[in-house]
Amino acid sequence: MPDFSHAPTVVILWAVIGYLLGSVPFGMILAKAMNLGDLRKIGSGNIGATNVLRTGNKKAAALTLIFDGGKGAAAVLLARAFAGEGAAQAAALFAFFGHCFPVWLGFKGGKGVATFIGIMLAISWPIGLMVCATWLLTAVISRYSSLSALLASGLSPVYAALIGRHDLFMLCILLAVLIYWRHWANIQRLRSGTEGKIGQKG
Repeated sequence: MPDFSHAPTVVILWAVIGYLLGSVPFGMILAKAMNLGDLRKIGSGNIGATNVLRTGNKKAAALTLIFDGGKGAAAVLLARAFAGEGAAQAAALFAFFGHCFPVWLGFKGGKGVATFIGIMLAISWPIGLMVCATWLLTAVISRYSSLSALLASGLSPVYAALIGRHDLFMLCILLAVLIYWRHWANIQRLRSGTEGKIGQKG
């Protein structure tokens, strides 16, 4: 379990900061800035990098991936620097919530994969690298972004246990469960063979 030795108000403060950082909808911002249209009316309607790629603009998709991952990493690193590991984990979890349920978009956000990866790289770079490798290998073989996310997140608690980071096990479990929940429709499409592949336009 993480160390929550700081006062509860400090942890709550960093949870709020994490949520606000996570809630910045970079996909929507970049799509509007680059005149790519309304992401809500393109492909899956998602605001993340995979759906931005469906506009055909690889630069915008790459920037969305970087910024969505960066906000998760920033939440962790800032909280850790100012308030320790307990606050970092709280900021991580709520940054993920912020991306998935941003107040600015009526609590209708993305699925959190890039933010999850940024969080993992910041909270423990060895776990982050294993998550990235799992995502990339699965994506290359299957061409399914959703399947890649499901395997990478689902294995993250295993990776935490393997390297002895038992303090991160519960955080990894919670984030994986949330990713599976957010990808429930994708899971159904994977099972029926109707899931869109990476790079497929809406």
